[in-house]
Amino acid sequence: MSALPGRLGQVRRDGELPHRDDLPLVFEELDYQMACQVYLWALPLVSYAQWQKVHREVFGATESDIVHYVTYRDRLGLITANATTPYILNFFDLGETGPLVIELPPGPTAGGLSDFWQREIGVMGEMGPDGGMGGKHLVIPPGGTVPDSADGVYVQHASGMNIMFGFRTLDPDPARAQHLVEQVRIYPFADRAAPPATRVVSPEGRPWSGDQPRGLDYWVRLHDIYQREVVDERDRFYMAMLAALGIEKGKPFEPDSRVTSILETAAAAGELMAQANTFAKRFPGSTYWPDRHWDLVLALDQSSQRARFHDQLLERAAWFYEAVSFSAAMKSTTPGLGQAYLSCYTDSDDQWLDGGQDYTLRVPADPPAKLFWSATVYDADTRCLVDNEQQRGDRGSRDADLDYNDDGSVDLCFGPHAPAGRESNWIQTVPGQHWFSYFRLYGPLESYFDRSWKLGDIVRSS
Repeated sequence: MSALPGRLGQVRRDGELPHRDDLPLVFEELDYQMACQVYLWALPLVSYAQWQKVHREVFGATESDIVHYVTYRDRLGLITANATTPYILNFFDLGETGPLVIELPPGPTAGGLSDFWQREIGVMGEMGPDGGMGGKHLVIPPGGTVPDSADGVYVQHASGMNIMFGFRTLDPDPARAQHLVEQVRIYPFADRAAPPATRVVSPEGRPWSGDQPRGLDYWVRLHDIYQREVVDERDRFYMAMLAALGIEKGKPFEPDSRVTSILETAAAAGELMAQANTFAKRFPGSTYWPDRHWDLVLALDQSSQRARFHDQLLERAAWFYEAVSFSAAMKSTTPGLGQAYLSCYTDSDDQWLDGGQDYTLRVPADPPAKLFWSATVYDADTRCLVDNEQQRGDRGSRDADLDYNDDGSVDLCFGPHAPAGRESNWIQTVPGQHWFSYFRLYGPLESYFDRSWKLGDIVRSS
């Protein structure tokens, strides 16, 4: 038998079998490898569980409230947030609430529901069954039935006990948009006769983090959410791995020193794998233009996270390490509808983007966006908006002060210091931090889909 790496290379042989005294080394490696794989598998689940914890314990949001993210500081803990569009959302445990009523007012809104694997399970607002006319949506927990008294509601069947409801207001008038937010009502169906008030809760600029926790906290969060969640058939083998690591439904999580060491090491190794899997994508077709360093961010084919013969484990891990939520509109294939997301992690010389260096990005004339386009900067460590002194993380076509070249192109600038005369096109980066960028097209047009319009590389200044 050939030599083996790592711990297995230390195992002595008794003929063709491992020496019995060295069996603990074999099991140590087995448990470690299982923990690394479980880390990648659990990324979307732990991400939402962490965010749910923030809503409850930091913002004080109850099962009847919604949280409204408006300011730049509000969004600093939100993984790859859009820097300009408000977010309105909350997380709900149907095991606590039972069937849940969500009332949307008539008006221009777009929203939906997802489970904690971040699979879309229902659409609301203009793209939903209410068509923007408003109405009551009744969310039924897994295995539940529609109550006989549930008349005049749109029924949504949840695929998990924990769900996220989020929406955006599409009215450009801030006052009307705020009025729509304040009209939303959420309450348990059992309380429909006297529903509790729905508050609009604000982060109020408080520091918070929605990215997956590190170290043992990752596994604490995973254990907690699985006490309150159903198990999908496709995940039963992963649940067997978790059981071997001391994480089981209905049992406390009390890892001994050996398992704690394995889990802490595996969380660090798993994140390293997640970073490589995300920031150096190796999925077929990830690179959008063969001579550019821009990737298709979303390798997932659809919200189910399923390909023809397999579930998209690594594609899912890549997206949900660097982002939250998924909807079909994020991967539009219809000109003028939805969004297109491109990501860039390296400069034109294939080097990581460095917050202490200066760079430029040329956006050619006539970007193929029916609505608008934007370029946004994120901290590679947190995957959240760059927390710079400028308190600005993006530049785009909605910025009235953007400076255009004579041919209609735009040169965006990235670096720690403002370039003289180009301040309006500048996003400040932070020395000592790596960063990456998303380029979003809202209502992407045909020249994006046929690739005849081509975005420049991010070029380091000499």
